[in-house]
Amino acid sequence: MQAVDPLRNTPPSYIREILSVVASNDVISLAGGLPCPDSFPMTIIDTAMRDIACDKSLFQYAATSGYEPLINTIRERYHVTDSQEVLITNGSQQGIDLCTRVFINKGDNIVAEAPSYLGALQIFSIAEANLSTVDQENDGPNIQQLETYFIQGDVSFFYAIPDFHNPTGCCWSLEKRQQVADLCTRYEVLLIEDSPYREMRFSGDSLPTVASLCPEYAISLFSFSKVIAPGLRIGALITPTRYASSFNKLKQATDLHTNVPLQALTHAILNHTDFTTHLAATNQRYQTRYQALVTAITKNPVYEKCTMVPVDGGMFIWLILPDCDVYTVARTAIENGVAVVPSTEFYSNKTEKAAALRINFSYNTPEKIEEGIRRLGDVLEEYIG
Repeated sequence: MQAVDPLRNTPPSYIREILSVVASNDVISLAGGLPCPDSFPMTIIDTAMRDIACDKSLFQYAATSGYEPLINTIRERYHVTDSQEVLITNGSQQGIDLCTRVFINKGDNIVAEAPSYLGALQIFSIAEANLSTVDQENDGPNIQQLETYFIQGDVSFFYAIPDFHNPTGCCWSLEKRQQVADLCTRYEVLLIEDSPYREMRFSGDSLPTVASLCPEYAISLFSFSKVIAPGLRIGALITPTRYASSFNKLKQATDLHTNVPLQALTHAILNHTDFTTHLAATNQRYQTRYQALVTAITKNPVYEKCTMVPVDGGMFIWLILPDCDVYTVARTAIENGVAVVPSTEFYSNKTEKAAALRINFSYNTPEKIEEGIRRLGDVLEEYIG
């Protein structure tokens, strides 16, 4: 007996495949989307866990939709309207999976940016969806391409990451947000807005979510993995009320409900008096690491042949290279003691790709980032020097 064809035909995550290599060798990882462990609010967690351990009700079965105090906090934090409902999920990753299973039959059409988040591409592949892509520009998706797909009238949803996009770090402009919201409303196409990095802004002004501009045609996915800790696996799905029963039915069949003690912990952390200060300090830490990355790239001549678009937050930069075999570059980089992710991993069509590398700056210290960029520069000297 074998696994179903879509699962067997979907390649594993490159990033997770190299984790063991990175962990067992003297390799500086600029590959994974890992928050800095020093950013975990351990003092707040310690206090909150003691209170949770005293409440037996948190260790019983619970409502599928989630822990009500956390839901209320999310409604306030993300300005959820009376015509929307909240579902607590196991990270935004489960939110993507639930959206795909609620709305997609085999062969249905999804539109996404190219490049796009690897975890979403895997889910769409397993669902056997027909995936079309629009080019990712510096300020958001190519609007003309997007409207061309919408005009055809058979798009189930448009999946996008408007804030500090994974993998490019792009943040959509206000104009692009308004244009996408207008298209979704005009053509009645559902937007799945994935926002795991939205609160990780360290410069510039915050912009409205696209969902807030077209609330009847949008589902929002939020995650607390980046602003609290990824091991919690707590996220939220905000949906128009008309879809809420479908999501609850599927979530119930999938895992009954998300871990209740950890939902209570998340609620306690978000409402702690020190959390706002903690989040600001975390973003400041990431800005320092981002600047270390930019400085290291700027002072190495080999990177003059590359293009890096500045970012105002998130965890990644997208380093565009002259035409080369980026997969070979990434493999050679590991042999040289630094791990990055080749652009091939972020395209559904591997033949239509930019030569680029995704580089993480949130995890390592500035000193390790500088050394990692030096090691990568030695590799690039060989291939593009």
